[in-house]
Order: sequence, then structure tokens, then C-alpha cells
Amino acid sequence: MTHNVETLVNNFIPFLSSPLGILGFALVYVFWVSCLLPGSWLSMLSGFLYGTWLGSSVVFVGAFVGAHLTFYLGRTFLKEWAQSKVSNYPKVQIMEKAVKREGLKVILLTRLSPLFPFGLLNFTYGLSDVKVRDFTIGMFGILPGTILYCSLGSLALKVSSFGEVLSGRSDTSSFIWSLISIFSTILIVILVLRSTRKINQDSKSLN
Repeated sequence: MTHNVETLVNNFIPFLSSPLGILGFALVYVFWVSCLLPGSWLSMLSGFLYGTWLGSSVVFVGAFVGAHLTFYLGRTFLKEWAQSKVSNYPKVQIMEKAVKREGLKVILLTRLSPLFPFGLLNFTYGLSDVKVRDFTIGMFGILPGTILYCSLGSLALKVSSFGEVLSGRSDTSSFIWSLISIFSTILIVILVLRSTRKINQDSKSLN
């Protein structure tokens, strides 16, 4: 039984690395976002499977499509349901009022901050008078957080590779590359955290 599971996993991972597998992962992310589920763990999985940069691209595309789908549903077919859902979250209701005054600025702040639920915000902006253009531009605010989570996922894989080097299952060049990869990923995480700290503080002041 264990052997069968291991064989299945070993066959499935190469598929995920193929163009069709990458497309499939992006579609899963679209579905995930549309169901209002938190995407942090899925983002880290993307980083683990594809590395920081390709993983971030896959997540961004999936989140971009999923967010616009949710935005559209909140503005049309699921408007009443979205209104009842948003009414349970006072913090999100505040954003609905603030976005009428500040528009794109508020959208960017909320995208950069982890304090606000990504999926629910898409419905909220669909209910508001926000322009589709501002909503689309504001999506780029998720990039720092996306890179952060994918970097963490990628780091897990690099640490695993580093363990193989230490156990003698890899060569010296792999050892050096693993060290460089680990430290560069840590540096990315630090830079992203520093660049978003002030913006997160600004987001808190909106409450």
C-alpha cells in the first residue's frame, strides 16, 4: 500500500511540472479563490513545486482570474448572498465605505495587508462602486505577499536538498548552490517583509 502511494506521488509530481500540470494548478487556485478559501498554504505549495518566481507567477494568474470572477459574481448573480456575507464582517464593511472615498489607494492597501480576507474583499469590491480598472490595478498589490509565501515554499524544498548534500547524496556544487539558494530566499523574505511593514500599519489605521 505504501509503495503504491509512493509510486503515485512520484508519477504525479512530474505531471505537475509539465505545462498541463501548471495550467491545472492555476485552475485549482482560481477555484480556491472563488470559494473564499485562504490561499497561503496553496501559495507555499506552488513555491515548493515550481520555485519562487514561476510559483509566484502561477499563483498570481490564478488569483487574478479568481478575484475577477468573484468580483463579477458579487456584482451580478450572487449580489444578495454577498451582501449577507459581508454584513458579518465589520472590518470589511469599513473597507466598502473607505473605497468610495479613496478608490485605488484603499484597494492597494488592503491587497498588501494580510489583515483583510482576500476572497471576501473581492465580493466587497463587487458590491461597491469601484471601477473595474482600479480593481484590476489593485490586484498587483498581492505580489509582495505572493512572492513571500512562494519563497517560503521554495525554501522548504531547498532545505530538503541541503539535507541530501549533508548526508552525502549530492556533490559539492550542489552544496554551494543549496547554500546560495537558501540565503537568497531568506533575503527575499526579509526584503518583502520590510517593504510591506509600513503599508500594513497604514492599513490598520483604516480600522
